[in-house]
Amino acid sequence: MRAMLYPRFMEVRTALITGASSGIGAALAEALAQPGVALFLSGRDAARLEVAAEACRQLGAVAHTTVLDVRDAEAMTGWIRGAGRLDLVVANAGVSGRSREGGPEDAAKTRAIFDINLDGVLNTVLPALEMMVAQTPGADGVRGRIVAVSSLAAFMAAPDSAAYCASKAAVHGWMIARALKARKQGVLLTSVCPGFIRTPMTAGYRFPMPGLMDAEPAARVILRGVAAGRLTVVFPWWMGLATRVAGMLPPRLMAAVVVRRTNT
Repeated sequence: MRAMLYPRFMEVRTALITGASSGIGAALAEALAQPGVALFLSGRDAARLEVAAEACRQLGAVAHTTVLDVRDAEAMTGWIRGAGRLDLVVANAGVSGRSREGGPEDAAKTRAIFDINLDGVLNTVLPALEMMVAQTPGADGVRGRIVAVSSLAAFMAAPDSAAYCASKAAVHGWMIARALKARKQGVLLTSVCPGFIRTPMTAGYRFPMPGLMDAEPAARVILRGVAAGRLTVVFPWWMGLATRVAGMLPPRLMAAVVVRRTNT
């Protein structure tokens, strides 16, 4: 049953995941966990990270945990290089930044969101890409796969989440732009843009979240898309369509729609 979580032609023996202590990161780790698989998991909460790792060990995987801040480029590079050959790397760590949850975004808060959501992704993807390009390709010619978790927010500039939307848009745009060269080097890049996922990040939201999905089915959608070699994985599809349309609205109309939605 578990073998059907993702197509058999994607063989993952080693995977590295940031933000693996809960939510999508933990769900991805558990979906990949099986005998013969080694997982390298990082997060900032040691206790929660160990709980996620133990769930993977119960499924037969070898799970290594490291408490890391993705903003630390040197530490991230050392951790990734120390893992050895990697079949799959997932840059999942991120934070939200809704102004209604803490007052207007000041300079420090804005920079922190970009530091984690954008720099944190680059601190994961760049050293992973450097390593994978030098790896021996598998039977399918693929040297490795790298996933960056963006968001449907990448497609619309919501006034109440300016830094969050912009940071996720930067991640998505960079992954798309870099993917062609990486593919020629034998490394497949995938930008994942999910809608609302039931995680600690969304637990405090007090407004309608259409298409809200649990982390486990979201992980299955992501892995199937990655296994198929897709450049983008956008879900739910109808939310993806809605956010793309919303992103084309005039800024004032967009602001009115967002204010009405979040005050519902």
